[in-house]
Amino acid sequence: MSDPRTPDPAQLRTWLHGAARQDAAAFRQLYDATSAKLFGFALRILGRRELAEEALQDGYIAIWNNAASYQSHLAAPMTWMTTIVRNKAFDLLQRTGNDAEIDADQFDARIADALRDPAATPIDSLSLSRDARALAYCMSALEGLHRQVLGLAFFHDLSHNDVAQRMALPIGTVKTWIRRSLDKLKTCLAKGERR
Repeated sequence: MSDPRTPDPAQLRTWLHGAARQDAAAFRQLYDATSAKLFGFALRILGRRELAEEALQDGYIAIWNNAASYQSHLAAPMTWMTTIVRNKAFDLLQRTGNDAEIDADQFDARIADALRDPAATPIDSLSLSRDARALAYCMSALEGLHRQVLGLAFFHDLSHNDVAQRMALPIGTVKTWIRRSLDKLKTCLAKGERR
């Protein structure tokens, strides 16, 4: 695991784009720059080193396989990767039968602490919170089922087939809803930038 400081989002985006092109060297740099932080994050959720290592490994496999689907206008790179590792950790909690209760407010605060960049300026922090608010606003404008399908696909790292099975919907419907929802988010976020 590497330096606990995370590089700037632009560098992470560059490495993610490299990973999307199957560039192993770029992916290695991404891993070296972020694995310590993501491992600590998984460890806080799972409480056991071996489970955190498994969640981290599963997370990076998903990051490698889904790097081409990363959309920088929807989430910062570290936020996107953290969401993937968080979901892998929750999957492990379910598989191992660990029924530990998680206090959502405390958990959200720990996520914010884990992602806080000590080198970020107040302007960087303000920009990130503006982006998060804009995304939350645009997500809330989507229809309930569309928002749920999009959330399962992107925030829970489920394939379209998995989403279709979980929601008991035809795969074509899931793909259409995801495509339309992404278009609506893109339009909504673009309108927000022009204000």
